Amino acid sequence: MSARAEALGPVSTELTPSRIKTEVLAGLTVALALVPEAVAFAFVAGVNPLVGLYAAFIVGLITACFGGRPGMISGATGALAVVMVSLVAQHGVEYLFATVVLMGLIQIVVGVLRWGKFIRMVPHPVMLGFVNGLAIVIFLAQMGQFKVEDASGALTWMTGADLYLMLGLVALTMAVIWLLPRLTTAFPAPLAGILFVSAIVLGLGLDTRSVGDLASIAGGLPSLHIPMVPLTLETLEIILPYAIILAAIGLIESLLTLNLVADMTGTKGGASKECLAQGAANVVTGFFGGMGGCAMIGQSMINVKSGARTRISGIMAALFLLSFILFASPLIEQIPVAALVGVMFMVVIGTFAWASLKIMHKIPPTDALVMVVVTCVTVYSDLAVAVVVGVIISALAYAWNAAKRIDARIGTSKEGWKVYRLSGPLFFGSTTGFTDLFDPATDPDDIVIDFIDSRVVDHSGLEAIDAVASKYEAAGKRLHLRHLSPDCMKLLDKAGNLVEVSVLEDPDYEIAVDYGHRFETPAKS
Repeated sequence: MSARAEALGPVSTELTPSRIKTEVLAGLTVALALVPEAVAFAFVAGVNPLVGLYAAFIVGLITACFGGRPGMISGATGALAVVMVSLVAQHGVEYLFATVVLMGLIQIVVGVLRWGKFIRMVPHPVMLGFVNGLAIVIFLAQMGQFKVEDASGALTWMTGADLYLMLGLVALTMAVIWLLPRLTTAFPAPLAGILFVSAIVLGLGLDTRSVGDLASIAGGLPSLHIPMVPLTLETLEIILPYAIILAAIGLIESLLTLNLVADMTGTKGGASKECLAQGAANVVTGFFGGMGGCAMIGQSMINVKSGARTRISGIMAALFLLSFILFASPLIEQIPVAALVGVMFMVVIGTFAWASLKIMHKIPPTDALVMVVVTCVTVYSDLAVAVVVGVIISALAYAWNAAKRIDARIGTSKEGWKVYRLSGPLFFGSTTGFTDLFDPATDPDDIVIDFIDSRVVDHSGLEAIDAVASKYEAAGKRLHLRHLSPDCMKLLDKAGNLVEVSVLEDPDYEIAVDYGHRFETPAKS
Protein backbone atom coordinates (compact mmCIF):
# COMPACT_ATOMS: atom_id res chain seq x y z
CA MET A 1 0.00 0.00 0.00
CA SER A 2 1.31 3.47 -0.79
CA ALA A 3 2.33 5.82 1.94
CA ARG A 4 -0.21 8.26 0.61
CA ALA A 5 -3.03 5.74 0.60
CA GLU A 6 -2.14 4.28 3.95
CA ALA A 7 -3.99 6.86 6.01
CA LEU A 8 -3.10 6.29 9.64
CA GLY A 9 -5.76 8.71 10.80
CA PRO A 10 -5.71 11.32 13.55
CA VAL A 11 -4.29 10.29 16.90
CA SER A 12 -4.61 12.06 20.23
CA THR A 13 -1.66 14.40 20.78
CA GLU A 14 -2.32 14.99 24.47
CA LEU A 15 1.03 14.82 26.24
CA THR A 16 0.42 11.75 28.37
CA PRO A 17 3.37 9.60 29.55
CA SER A 18 2.49 7.07 26.84
CA ARG A 19 2.49 9.76 24.14
CA ILE A 20 5.83 11.18 25.29
CA LYS A 21 7.37 7.69 25.32
CA THR A 22 6.16 7.07 21.78
CA GLU A 23 7.53 10.40 20.59
CA VAL A 24 10.94 9.88 22.22
CA LEU A 25 11.34 6.34 20.88
CA ALA A 26 10.28 7.47 17.41
CA GLY A 27 12.86 10.25 17.60
CA LEU A 28 15.56 7.76 18.59
CA THR A 29 14.64 5.51 15.67
CA VAL A 30 14.82 8.40 13.24
CA ALA A 31 18.14 9.59 14.65
CA LEU A 32 19.71 6.14 14.20
CA ALA A 33 18.50 5.98 10.61
CA LEU A 34 19.67 9.56 9.96
CA VAL A 35 23.33 8.81 10.67
CA PRO A 36 24.20 6.73 7.59
CA GLU A 37 21.94 8.86 5.40
CA ALA A 38 23.65 12.11 6.43
CA VAL A 39 27.10 10.55 6.05
CA ALA A 40 26.26 9.09 2.63
CA PHE A 41 24.83 12.37 1.33
CA ALA A 42 27.88 14.25 2.61
CA PHE A 43 30.05 11.88 0.58
CA VAL A 44 27.84 12.49 -2.48
CA ALA A 45 28.29 16.25 -2.09
CA GLY A 46 32.05 15.82 -1.60
CA VAL A 47 32.22 17.23 1.93
CA ASN A 48 33.25 15.96 5.38
CA PRO A 49 30.66 13.66 7.03
CA LEU A 50 30.29 16.10 9.94
CA VAL A 51 29.06 18.73 7.46
CA GLY A 52 26.14 16.42 6.68
CA LEU A 53 25.55 15.50 10.32
CA TYR A 54 25.55 19.13 11.45
CA ALA A 55 23.05 19.94 8.72
CA ALA A 56 20.80 17.07 9.82
CA PHE A 57 20.91 18.33 13.42
CA ILE A 58 20.37 22.05 12.75
CA VAL A 59 17.82 21.74 9.95
CA GLY A 60 16.02 18.94 11.78
CA LEU A 61 15.81 20.90 15.05
CA ILE A 62 14.62 24.21 13.60
CA THR A 63 12.01 22.70 11.28
CA ALA A 64 10.77 20.41 14.05
CA CYS A 65 10.21 23.46 16.27
CA PHE A 66 8.73 25.86 13.73
CA GLY A 67 7.75 23.86 10.63
CA GLY A 68 4.31 23.64 9.13
CA ARG A 69 3.67 19.97 9.92
CA PRO A 70 4.45 18.22 13.25
CA GLY A 71 5.85 14.77 12.54
CA MET A 72 7.95 15.76 9.54
CA ILE A 73 11.68 15.16 9.62
CA SER A 74 14.19 17.32 7.77
CA GLY A 75 17.91 16.98 7.19
CA ALA A 76 20.60 16.60 4.55
CA THR A 77 19.10 14.92 1.47
CA GLY A 78 20.35 13.26 -1.67
CA ALA A 79 18.20 15.48 -3.90
CA LEU A 80 20.22 18.50 -2.74
CA ALA A 81 23.56 16.68 -2.53
CA VAL A 82 23.62 15.81 -6.23
CA VAL A 83 23.29 19.53 -7.08
CA MET A 84 25.96 20.57 -4.57
CA VAL A 85 28.67 18.24 -5.81
CA SER A 86 29.68 20.30 -8.85
CA LEU A 87 29.77 23.53 -6.78
CA VAL A 88 32.03 21.95 -4.17
CA ALA A 89 34.28 20.39 -6.82
CA GLN A 90 34.73 23.68 -8.70
CA HIS A 91 34.79 26.27 -5.92
CA GLY A 92 35.19 24.53 -2.57
CA VAL A 93 33.12 24.01 0.54
CA GLU A 94 33.10 27.68 1.61
CA TYR A 95 31.09 28.55 -1.48
CA LEU A 96 28.69 25.78 -0.52
CA PHE A 97 28.10 27.38 2.88
CA ALA A 98 27.44 30.77 1.24
CA THR A 99 25.07 29.12 -1.23
CA VAL A 100 23.14 27.45 1.58
CA VAL A 101 22.68 30.83 3.32
CA LEU A 102 21.39 32.40 0.09
CA MET A 103 19.18 29.36 -0.51
CA GLY A 104 17.62 29.90 2.91
CA LEU A 105 17.01 33.58 2.25
CA ILE A 106 15.21 32.73 -1.00
CA GLN A 107 13.03 30.22 0.84
CA ILE A 108 12.19 32.84 3.48
CA VAL A 109 11.09 35.23 0.73
CA VAL A 110 8.86 32.50 -0.72
CA GLY A 111 7.34 31.98 2.72
CA VAL A 112 6.77 35.70 3.33
CA LEU A 113 5.07 36.04 -0.06
CA ARG A 114 2.99 32.95 0.75
CA TRP A 115 3.92 31.24 -2.50
CA GLY A 116 3.91 27.87 -0.80
CA LYS A 117 0.16 27.69 -1.45
CA PHE A 118 0.90 27.02 -5.12
CA ILE A 119 1.86 23.46 -4.18
CA ARG A 120 -1.89 22.78 -4.39
CA MET A 121 -1.47 23.15 -8.16
CA VAL A 122 0.38 19.84 -8.22
CA PRO A 123 -2.06 17.22 -9.59
CA HIS A 124 -2.59 13.87 -7.92
CA PRO A 125 -0.82 11.86 -10.69
CA VAL A 126 2.25 14.06 -10.12
CA MET A 127 2.05 13.29 -6.40
CA LEU A 128 1.90 9.56 -7.12
CA GLY A 129 4.83 9.86 -9.50
CA PHE A 130 6.72 11.80 -6.83
CA VAL A 131 6.32 9.14 -4.14
CA ASN A 132 7.10 6.34 -6.60
CA GLY A 133 10.20 8.09 -7.91
CA LEU A 134 11.41 8.97 -4.43
CA ALA A 135 10.87 5.39 -3.27
CA ILE A 136 13.06 4.18 -6.14
CA VAL A 137 15.69 6.83 -5.33
CA ILE A 138 15.76 5.71 -1.68
CA PHE A 139 16.10 2.09 -2.81
CA LEU A 140 18.93 2.86 -5.24
CA ALA A 141 20.72 4.89 -2.56
CA GLN A 142 20.92 1.75 -0.42
CA MET A 143 22.69 -0.17 -3.19
CA GLY A 144 25.91 1.65 -2.34
CA GLN A 145 25.98 -0.22 0.96
CA PHE A 146 26.43 -3.48 -0.96
CA LYS A 147 29.72 -2.29 -2.44
CA VAL A 148 33.19 -2.56 -0.90
CA GLU A 149 36.60 -1.24 -1.86
CA ASP A 150 38.96 -3.64 -3.59
CA ALA A 151 42.76 -3.58 -3.37
CA SER A 152 42.97 -0.72 -5.85
CA GLY A 153 40.43 1.39 -3.95
CA ALA A 154 37.65 0.94 -6.52
CA LEU A 155 34.14 0.04 -5.36
CA THR A 156 32.96 -3.44 -6.30
CA TRP A 157 29.86 -5.45 -5.43
CA MET A 158 29.99 -7.76 -2.42
CA THR A 159 30.27 -11.46 -3.21
CA GLY A 160 30.25 -14.76 -1.38
CA ALA A 161 29.76 -15.01 2.37
CA ASP A 162 29.88 -11.24 2.92
CA LEU A 163 26.98 -10.71 0.52
CA TYR A 164 24.90 -13.55 1.98
CA LEU A 165 25.45 -12.30 5.53
CA MET A 166 24.51 -8.77 4.54
CA LEU A 167 21.34 -9.95 2.78
CA GLY A 168 20.42 -12.19 5.68
CA LEU A 169 20.72 -9.38 8.22
CA VAL A 170 18.73 -7.03 5.99
CA ALA A 171 15.99 -9.65 5.65
CA LEU A 172 16.01 -10.28 9.42
CA THR A 173 15.59 -6.55 10.11
CA MET A 174 12.69 -6.35 7.66
CA ALA A 175 11.07 -9.40 9.22
CA VAL A 176 11.22 -7.85 12.71
CA ILE A 177 9.71 -4.59 11.41
CA TRP A 178 6.94 -6.52 9.66
CA LEU A 179 6.11 -8.91 12.51
CA LEU A 180 6.38 -6.74 15.63
CA PRO A 181 3.33 -4.51 14.95
CA ARG A 182 1.25 -7.70 14.76
CA LEU A 183 2.31 -8.52 18.32
CA THR A 184 2.51 -5.07 19.93
CA THR A 185 2.56 -1.40 19.00
CA ALA A 186 4.09 -0.30 22.29
CA PHE A 187 7.60 -0.15 20.77
CA PRO A 188 8.60 1.28 17.37
CA ALA A 189 9.21 -1.64 15.01
CA PRO A 190 12.13 0.02 13.13
CA LEU A 191 13.99 0.66 16.40
CA ALA A 192 13.31 -2.92 17.50
CA GLY A 193 14.74 -4.19 14.22
CA ILE A 194 17.91 -2.12 14.62
CA LEU A 195 18.45 -3.18 18.24
CA PHE A 196 17.68 -6.87 17.58
CA VAL A 197 20.02 -7.21 14.62
CA SER A 198 22.73 -5.17 16.37
CA ALA A 199 22.54 -7.48 19.37
CA ILE A 200 22.88 -10.57 17.17
CA VAL A 201 25.87 -9.14 15.27
CA LEU A 202 27.67 -8.03 18.42
CA GLY A 203 26.72 -11.11 20.43
CA LEU A 204 27.88 -13.59 17.78
CA GLY A 205 30.81 -11.46 16.66
CA LEU A 206 29.68 -11.48 13.04
CA ASP A 207 32.02 -9.76 10.60
CA THR A 208 29.84 -7.26 8.73
CA ARG A 209 30.05 -3.60 7.88
CA SER A 210 29.10 -1.13 10.60
CA VAL A 211 28.41 2.60 10.66
CA GLY A 212 31.98 3.17 11.82
CA ASP A 213 33.25 1.64 8.58
CA LEU A 214 31.58 4.45 6.66
CA ALA A 215 33.14 7.27 8.66
CA SER A 216 33.70 8.46 12.19
CA ILE A 217 30.78 10.51 13.48
CA ALA A 218 32.63 11.88 16.50
CA GLY A 219 32.84 15.66 16.73
CA GLY A 220 32.11 18.73 18.80
CA LEU A 221 29.33 21.27 18.87
CA PRO A 222 28.82 23.11 15.59
CA SER A 223 30.37 26.57 15.85
CA LEU A 224 29.55 29.86 14.15
CA HIS A 225 31.42 30.07 10.87
CA ILE A 226 31.07 32.96 8.43
CA PRO A 227 31.53 31.59 4.89
CA MET A 228 34.99 32.62 3.72
CA VAL A 229 34.11 33.92 0.27
CA PRO A 230 34.76 37.30 -1.35
CA LEU A 231 31.76 39.62 -1.02
CA THR A 232 31.74 40.48 -4.73
CA LEU A 233 29.34 40.38 -7.64
CA GLU A 234 31.37 37.52 -9.10
CA THR A 235 30.68 35.41 -6.01
CA LEU A 236 26.97 36.15 -6.32
CA GLU A 237 27.05 35.10 -9.99
CA ILE A 238 28.58 31.78 -8.92
CA ILE A 239 26.29 30.92 -6.03
CA LEU A 240 22.95 32.42 -7.15
CA PRO A 241 22.06 29.78 -9.80
CA TYR A 242 22.85 26.98 -7.35
CA ALA A 243 20.92 28.72 -4.56
CA ILE A 244 17.80 29.09 -6.73
CA ILE A 245 17.89 25.43 -7.81
CA LEU A 246 18.52 24.19 -4.26
CA ALA A 247 15.76 26.42 -2.85
CA ALA A 248 13.29 25.14 -5.44
CA ILE A 249 14.16 21.48 -4.93
CA GLY A 250 14.13 21.85 -1.15
CA LEU A 251 10.74 23.56 -1.05
CA ILE A 252 9.09 21.23 -3.56
CA GLU A 253 10.28 18.13 -1.72
CA SER A 254 9.33 19.65 1.65
CA LEU A 255 5.85 20.76 0.58
CA LEU A 256 5.05 17.49 -1.15
CA THR A 257 6.22 15.60 1.94
CA LEU A 258 4.07 17.93 4.05
CA ASN A 259 1.01 17.03 1.98
CA LEU A 260 1.87 13.34 2.19
CA VAL A 261 2.22 13.37 5.99
CA ALA A 262 -0.94 15.48 6.32
CA ASP A 263 -2.88 12.92 4.26
CA MET A 264 -1.53 10.00 6.27
CA THR A 265 -2.34 11.54 9.63
CA GLY A 266 -5.62 13.20 8.65
CA THR A 267 -4.36 16.64 9.61
CA LYS A 268 -3.54 19.91 7.88
CA GLY A 269 -0.17 21.51 7.31
CA GLY A 270 0.93 25.12 6.81
CA ALA A 271 2.79 25.49 3.50
CA SER A 272 3.99 29.06 4.04
CA LYS A 273 5.05 28.28 7.59
CA GLU A 274 7.07 25.33 6.31
CA CYS A 275 8.78 27.57 3.72
CA LEU A 276 9.78 30.02 6.46
CA ALA A 277 11.06 27.24 8.71
CA GLN A 278 13.07 25.62 5.93
CA GLY A 279 14.55 28.98 4.98
CA ALA A 280 15.50 29.90 8.53
CA ALA A 281 17.03 26.45 9.07
CA ASN A 282 19.19 26.72 5.98
CA VAL A 283 20.38 30.23 6.82
CA VAL A 284 21.46 29.04 10.27
CA THR A 285 23.07 25.82 9.04
CA GLY A 286 25.01 27.75 6.39
CA PHE A 287 26.52 29.90 9.16
CA PHE A 288 27.34 26.82 11.28
CA GLY A 289 29.15 24.71 8.70
CA GLY A 290 26.26 22.54 7.48
CA MET A 291 25.40 21.52 3.94
CA GLY A 292 21.74 22.55 4.09
CA GLY A 293 18.72 20.32 3.80
CA CYS A 294 14.99 19.90 3.39
CA ALA A 295 12.23 17.48 4.39
CA MET A 296 13.12 13.79 4.13
CA ILE A 297 10.25 11.60 3.02
CA GLY A 298 11.94 8.38 4.16
CA GLN A 299 12.68 9.60 7.67
CA SER A 300 9.25 11.23 7.90
CA MET A 301 7.63 7.89 7.05
CA ILE A 302 9.70 6.15 9.74
CA ASN A 303 8.66 8.79 12.24
CA VAL A 304 4.94 8.75 11.46
CA LYS A 305 4.72 4.96 11.26
CA SER A 306 6.50 4.74 14.61
CA GLY A 307 3.51 6.58 16.07
CA ALA A 308 4.89 10.13 16.26
CA ARG A 309 2.38 12.95 15.84
CA THR A 310 3.90 15.96 17.63
CA ARG A 311 6.98 18.14 17.39
CA ILE A 312 8.61 16.24 20.23
CA SER A 313 9.80 13.39 18.00
CA GLY A 314 11.56 15.70 15.52
CA ILE A 315 13.19 17.67 18.32
CA MET A 316 14.32 14.47 20.05
CA ALA A 317 15.68 13.07 16.77
CA ALA A 318 17.85 16.17 16.36
CA LEU A 319 19.01 16.08 19.98
CA PHE A 320 19.76 12.35 19.82
CA LEU A 321 21.78 12.95 16.67
CA LEU A 322 23.79 15.66 18.42
CA SER A 323 24.37 13.38 21.41
CA PHE A 324 25.65 10.68 19.04
CA ILE A 325 28.18 13.16 17.65
CA LEU A 326 29.27 14.40 21.08
CA PHE A 327 29.10 11.38 23.35
CA ALA A 328 27.88 8.12 21.82
CA SER A 329 29.83 7.81 18.59
CA PRO A 330 31.65 4.61 19.72
CA LEU A 331 28.29 2.88 20.31
CA ILE A 332 26.54 4.17 17.20
CA GLU A 333 29.49 3.25 15.01
CA GLN A 334 28.98 -0.42 16.01
CA ILE A 335 25.46 -0.58 14.53
CA PRO A 336 25.52 -2.86 11.47
CA VAL A 337 24.79 -1.08 8.21
CA ALA A 338 22.56 -4.01 7.23
CA ALA A 339 20.06 -3.12 9.97
CA LEU A 340 19.73 0.43 8.70
CA VAL A 341 19.44 -0.78 5.10
CA GLY A 342 16.62 -3.08 6.21
CA VAL A 343 14.80 -0.14 7.78
CA MET A 344 15.13 1.88 4.57
CA PHE A 345 13.93 -1.04 2.45
CA MET A 346 10.77 -1.17 4.54
CA VAL A 347 10.40 2.57 4.02
CA VAL A 348 10.65 1.97 0.26
CA ILE A 349 7.93 -0.69 0.42
CA GLY A 350 5.67 1.59 2.46
CA THR A 351 6.34 4.67 0.32
CA PHE A 352 5.85 3.26 -3.17
CA ALA A 353 2.27 3.74 -4.39
CA TRP A 354 1.58 0.10 -5.26
CA ALA A 355 -2.07 0.92 -5.87
CA SER A 356 -0.99 3.15 -8.76
CA LEU A 357 0.07 0.03 -10.69
CA LYS A 358 -3.44 -1.41 -10.39
CA ILE A 359 -5.21 1.71 -11.60
CA MET A 360 -2.98 2.47 -14.58
CA HIS A 361 -5.51 1.00 -17.03
CA LYS A 362 -8.48 2.65 -15.29
CA ILE A 363 -7.34 6.28 -15.28
CA PRO A 364 -7.10 8.62 -18.30
CA PRO A 365 -4.02 7.86 -20.47
CA THR A 366 -2.65 11.36 -19.84
CA ASP A 367 -2.70 10.83 -16.07
CA ALA A 368 -0.94 7.49 -16.47
CA LEU A 369 1.68 9.17 -18.68
CA VAL A 370 2.21 11.94 -16.15
CA MET A 371 2.68 9.42 -13.36
CA VAL A 372 5.29 7.43 -15.31
CA VAL A 373 7.13 10.53 -16.57
CA VAL A 374 7.37 12.10 -13.10
CA THR A 375 8.64 8.82 -11.65
CA CYS A 376 11.31 8.46 -14.33
CA VAL A 377 12.45 12.10 -14.21
CA THR A 378 12.64 11.97 -10.39
CA VAL A 379 14.95 8.96 -10.65
CA TYR A 380 17.12 10.13 -13.53
CA SER A 381 17.17 13.90 -12.95
CA ASP A 382 15.79 15.64 -9.88
CA LEU A 383 12.51 16.25 -8.11
CA ALA A 384 12.07 19.90 -9.13
CA VAL A 385 12.38 19.12 -12.83
CA ALA A 386 10.06 16.12 -12.45
CA VAL A 387 7.30 18.12 -10.76
CA VAL A 388 7.55 20.98 -13.27
CA VAL A 389 7.40 18.53 -16.19
CA GLY A 390 4.42 16.74 -14.64
CA VAL A 391 2.51 19.96 -14.00
CA ILE A 392 3.18 21.18 -17.56
CA ILE A 393 1.96 17.94 -19.11
CA SER A 394 -1.14 17.97 -16.90
CA ALA A 395 -1.84 21.62 -17.72
CA LEU A 396 -1.48 21.06 -21.45
CA ALA A 397 -3.75 18.02 -21.29
CA TYR A 398 -6.35 20.02 -19.36
CA ALA A 399 -6.11 22.91 -21.83
CA TRP A 400 -6.57 20.53 -24.77
CA ASN A 401 -9.61 18.86 -23.19
CA ALA A 402 -11.13 22.20 -22.17
CA ALA A 403 -10.57 23.59 -25.66
CA LYS A 404 -12.82 20.88 -27.08
CA ARG A 405 -15.68 21.78 -24.72
CA ILE A 406 -16.60 25.13 -26.30
CA ASP A 407 -19.98 24.81 -27.99
CA ALA A 408 -23.16 26.75 -28.63
CA ARG A 409 -26.88 26.04 -28.71
CA ILE A 410 -28.66 28.06 -31.37
CA GLY A 411 -32.10 29.53 -30.82
CA THR A 412 -34.26 32.61 -31.32
CA SER A 413 -34.93 35.41 -28.85
CA LYS A 414 -38.30 37.04 -28.20
CA GLU A 415 -37.19 39.85 -30.51
CA GLY A 416 -36.66 37.34 -33.29
CA TRP A 417 -32.88 37.59 -33.13
CA LYS A 418 -30.60 34.59 -33.63
CA VAL A 419 -29.09 33.51 -30.29
CA TYR A 420 -25.83 31.60 -29.75
CA ARG A 421 -25.88 30.31 -26.17
CA LEU A 422 -22.28 29.40 -25.40
CA SER A 423 -21.11 26.66 -23.08
CA GLY A 424 -17.55 25.94 -22.00
CA PRO A 425 -14.57 28.20 -21.19
CA LEU A 426 -13.30 30.73 -23.70
CA PHE A 427 -9.49 30.91 -23.49
CA PHE A 428 -6.44 30.66 -25.71
CA GLY A 429 -7.03 26.99 -26.49
CA SER A 430 -10.69 27.35 -27.49
CA THR A 431 -10.60 30.59 -29.50
CA THR A 432 -10.45 28.78 -32.85
CA GLY A 433 -13.46 26.64 -31.96
CA PHE A 434 -15.26 29.76 -30.77
CA THR A 435 -14.79 31.73 -34.01
CA ASP A 436 -15.77 28.69 -36.09
CA LEU A 437 -19.22 28.69 -34.44
CA PHE A 438 -20.32 31.86 -36.26
CA ASP A 439 -21.20 32.65 -39.89
CA PRO A 440 -21.52 36.43 -40.35
CA ALA A 441 -22.25 36.07 -44.07
CA THR A 442 -25.49 34.09 -43.63
CA ASP A 443 -26.61 35.17 -40.13
CA PRO A 444 -29.52 37.66 -39.83
CA ASP A 445 -29.04 41.33 -39.02
CA ASP A 446 -29.24 40.89 -35.23
CA ILE A 447 -27.13 38.30 -33.45
CA VAL A 448 -26.95 37.53 -29.71
CA ILE A 449 -24.02 35.76 -28.05
CA ASP A 450 -25.14 34.66 -24.59
CA PHE A 451 -22.29 33.91 -22.13
CA ILE A 452 -24.49 32.69 -19.26
CA ASP A 453 -23.02 29.17 -19.46
CA SER A 454 -19.54 30.30 -20.48
CA ARG A 455 -16.69 32.22 -18.99
CA VAL A 456 -13.95 34.30 -20.56
CA VAL A 457 -10.74 33.05 -18.98
CA ASP A 458 -7.94 35.11 -20.52
CA HIS A 459 -7.02 37.93 -22.87
CA SER A 460 -7.04 35.60 -25.88
CA GLY A 461 -10.75 35.06 -25.25
CA LEU A 462 -11.35 38.81 -25.26
CA GLU A 463 -9.47 39.16 -28.53
CA ALA A 464 -11.57 36.35 -30.04
CA ILE A 465 -14.77 38.22 -29.14
CA ASP A 466 -13.35 41.37 -30.72
CA ALA A 467 -12.48 39.43 -33.87
CA VAL A 468 -16.02 38.05 -34.19
CA ALA A 469 -17.46 41.55 -33.56
CA SER A 470 -15.25 42.95 -36.34
CA LYS A 471 -16.63 40.40 -38.80
CA TYR A 472 -20.26 41.23 -37.97
CA GLU A 473 -19.51 44.95 -38.10
CA ALA A 474 -17.93 44.55 -41.54
CA ALA A 475 -21.06 42.68 -42.69
CA GLY A 476 -23.25 45.56 -41.47
CA LYS A 477 -24.92 43.50 -38.76
CA ARG A 478 -25.59 44.13 -35.09
CA LEU A 479 -24.02 41.95 -32.39
CA HIS A 480 -25.43 41.78 -28.87
CA LEU A 481 -23.39 40.29 -26.02
CA ARG A 482 -25.30 39.16 -22.95
CA HIS A 483 -24.24 37.97 -19.53
CA LEU A 484 -20.68 39.16 -20.02
CA SER A 485 -18.88 40.55 -16.99
CA PRO A 486 -18.44 44.35 -16.80
CA ASP A 487 -14.65 44.12 -16.66
CA CYS A 488 -14.68 42.10 -19.90
CA MET A 489 -16.94 44.65 -21.58
CA LYS A 490 -14.59 47.50 -20.72
CA LEU A 491 -11.72 45.69 -22.41
CA LEU A 492 -13.49 44.91 -25.67
CA ASP A 493 -12.62 46.93 -28.76
CA LYS A 494 -14.95 46.32 -31.72
CA ALA A 495 -17.64 44.75 -29.54
CA GLY A 496 -17.44 47.47 -26.91
CA ASN A 497 -20.19 49.60 -28.44
CA LEU A 498 -22.43 46.60 -29.14
CA VAL A 499 -22.73 45.14 -25.67
CA GLU A 500 -26.18 44.74 -24.24
CA VAL A 501 -25.85 45.06 -20.47
CA SER A 502 -28.09 43.23 -18.00
CA VAL A 503 -27.18 44.76 -14.66
CA LEU A 504 -28.96 42.16 -12.55
CA GLU A 505 -27.65 39.11 -14.38
CA ASP A 506 -24.17 40.01 -15.61
CA PRO A 507 -21.44 38.28 -13.55
CA ASP A 508 -18.44 40.06 -12.09
CA TYR A 509 -15.48 37.68 -11.97
CA GLU A 510 -12.78 40.25 -12.75
CA ILE A 511 -11.21 38.66 -15.77
CA ALA A 512 -7.89 40.13 -16.89
CA VAL A 513 -7.81 42.66 -14.06
CA ASP A 514 -4.13 43.29 -14.73
CA TYR A 515 -4.87 44.80 -18.13
CA GLY A 516 -5.49 48.53 -18.33
CA HIS A 517 -9.02 49.59 -19.26
CA ARG A 518 -8.90 50.73 -22.87
CA PHE A 519 -12.42 52.12 -22.92
CA GLU A 520 -14.93 53.69 -20.63
CA THR A 521 -18.02 51.73 -19.68
CA PRO A 522 -19.54 50.79 -23.05
CA ALA A 523 -22.86 52.15 -24.05
CA LYS A 524 -25.81 49.82 -24.31
CA SER A 525 -26.73 48.76 -27.82
